[in-house]
Amino acid sequence: MAEAKHLKTSWMDLVWMLFLAGLALLPPIKEYHKQLVLLAIALLQLFEGRLANLFPRRGWGYVVLLKILLATLLIDHTGELSINSSYYPIYYLPVFTAALHFEALGTLIWTAIASAAYSAYLYPAMQQYELTRESVAELSQRILFFFLAAVIINQFATKSRRQTERYQRLAEELAESNRQLEKAQAEARRSERLAALGQMSAGLAHEIRNPLGVIKGSSEMLNQKLSNSDPLSAELAGYISSEVNRLSALVTRFLDFARPLHAHTHPEEVTAVMDRVLKSVAEQWKGGPVRVMKNYAPDLPLAMIDEGLCEQVFVNLIQNAYEAMGDKGGELQLEISKAWSDGRNVIEVRLDDSGPGIPKELREQIFNPFFTTKKAGVGLGLSIVSKIMDEHHGSIRVEPAPGDGARFVLYFPAATATVENEVAAT
Repeated sequence: MAEAKHLKTSWMDLVWMLFLAGLALLPPIKEYHKQLVLLAIALLQLFEGRLANLFPRRGWGYVVLLKILLATLLIDHTGELSINSSYYPIYYLPVFTAALHFEALGTLIWTAIASAAYSAYLYPAMQQYELTRESVAELSQRILFFFLAAVIINQFATKSRRQTERYQRLAEELAESNRQLEKAQAEARRSERLAALGQMSAGLAHEIRNPLGVIKGSSEMLNQKLSNSDPLSAELAGYISSEVNRLSALVTRFLDFARPLHAHTHPEEVTAVMDRVLKSVAEQWKGGPVRVMKNYAPDLPLAMIDEGLCEQVFVNLIQNAYEAMGDKGGELQLEISKAWSDGRNVIEVRLDDSGPGIPKELREQIFNPFFTTKKAGVGLGLSIVSKIMDEHHGSIRVEPAPGDGARFVLYFPAATATVENEVAAT
């Protein structure tokens, strides 16, 4: 945007050209060098932005230097004694340009260079005339006015730049606030949907559980009565009982999702919970061989967790990793370390598997209830995990792991040093 402004021609540029044309028409009119220099100054003023953009680091320095050279040439061609030329105010052009585009020190340096260029004509004047006190006073007055004007313009430009920077920072803060607000609104809408789904699930689960109990009891009685007289009917009654058990387990998961969570957090070692879950899942797994690689950082602080809920989180994620790697097996990498997130100390847990991974378009949906890519899945496991992490005031996200697998990153709030000391004392 800044470059575009430099490339546009405004009506003030036309006014600028009109004033320079007026200078060109003033005596001495037949001094064609004067007209050429004024034309060069006009062109430089019109295209100074483009010239500065050609040299991003030193562009404005080159512009100021060219203006000083052109001002010196104009003084040289507008009077028999150049030091007394009535065109000496032309040096205000490079002085103002420097004041607008440089800091205070740069402004003073360029003003000194412009003053030195003007004062250089003092030497030839001294060869012809005697330098009087009044002449020295007038020359000093003109140079001091150069510096006075430079300082005033620089102060104004500096204030303007600082105000612009404040507005830019304010705009960035507002944009960030809007992003945070949109995120909060999205989370609020998601929470409302989860609450509605939870209430519906709880109602359905209660309504389904009662007839399931009746069906299960009836099938067991039929199985007992028909086990000897009618083996086929007894077998069918057994199928009914097993399917009822499966439905009952499904209803239990619905209730787990709908039930309000209340995490009773205490300072605990995350690594101990993780090791216990790894051992349990490994004993139950009947698929391909899985190689588990653990990397626990030393001197890990305790984490504020509900041990039972945390164990449920790890069981769900590790079982998903085992299932993703399937009968071929693979590698499961676990990393637990200290980290800093959202302005607080946290325990970071990373789980990387070597399975097929999760497509990018599905990563935002896998924590939604009833979303699943498994044929026999219900889609409540990861939503319950997300709910548990929210209850811990932690967070979870999914990323692509190195290779083709998936990575889950969890953040648990670390216990403070005071809490750890109290636990150690007890």
